[in-house]
Amino acid sequence: MTVNIAVVGLGAFGQKHLDALANIPDATIKYVGHSRQNVADEIAEKYGADKGFDSYTELLAQPDLDGVILATPTQMHHDQTIEALRAGKHVMVEIPMADNLRGVQDIVDVQKETGLIAMAGHTRRFNPSHQYVHNKITAGEFNIQQMDVQTYFFRRTNMNALGQPRSWTDHLLWHHAAHTVDLFQYQTGEKIVKANAIQGPKHPELGIAMDMSIQLATETGKICTLSLSFNNDGPLGTFFRYIGDTATYIARYDDLVTGKEEVIDVSNVDVSMNGIELQDREFVAAIKEGREPNASVAQVLPCYIVLDALQQQLDY
Repeated sequence: MTVNIAVVGLGAFGQKHLDALANIPDATIKYVGHSRQNVADEIAEKYGADKGFDSYTELLAQPDLDGVILATPTQMHHDQTIEALRAGKHVMVEIPMADNLRGVQDIVDVQKETGLIAMAGHTRRFNPSHQYVHNKITAGEFNIQQMDVQTYFFRRTNMNALGQPRSWTDHLLWHHAAHTVDLFQYQTGEKIVKANAIQGPKHPELGIAMDMSIQLATETGKICTLSLSFNNDGPLGTFFRYIGDTATYIARYDDLVTGKEEVIDVSNVDVSMNGIELQDREFVAAIKEGREPNASVAQVLPCYIVLDALQQQLDY
């Protein structure tokens, strides 16, 4: 069985998913969707899709389509995810699946009602670096005492990773902090019971805080300190330091080193070294096997409950 997939939203991240799907034997890039037909046509030709659509509803109506990957602007995630499920299509929606808790709960409820696969793009669960640490934890060889995480970008204008203007505004809390909040609960296997946040001034044009600090604690006292900034003029990305009872690990996307910067070979952790590809492989496998995927919308709901509590703190 080959799973027919459509990728909707063809910016920087949509094309990462298309590159990933091209490496998955059980997946076929069947359709692509974009708000501009000429872009959809161009990308469809590049990746060998049958057709490009500028109408999302028309794309979902294709009878041979099994599932969609949504890499569209954040404010569209909620409605598009629910429309896909209502149309009988499995869906993986990029992070965040909505920018408020009510929207996330809607998605979880509709997934349960339809019984279809609905998965959120919490890629850190799939990066080989974080999988290596997770395997150590599940084997009883490592227990987290603290996670120290830095999410740093330099962003003064609303541009994407390809240097193109965005139609939406990125967000430190609902997008970037979501990765860490979910990963912290996933790796510890515990619920976050304390969460604090402070933020710096909002950008006069973008209307978002450019700096943020978050503290988290689980029920047994494991802690996480997360620093986020769009003002960092230096190495960009998210860097995770796991401090535990038997070791210290530093994860930089798909790479992993010890606390002394000794390289750890994670090439044999999974079938690929690309976290996006591994995430997409899980989506395809869950559809084929008719099972709940890792990072299902229900599994990541606790992350958004914490984000909502942090948002209320910041608003107050």
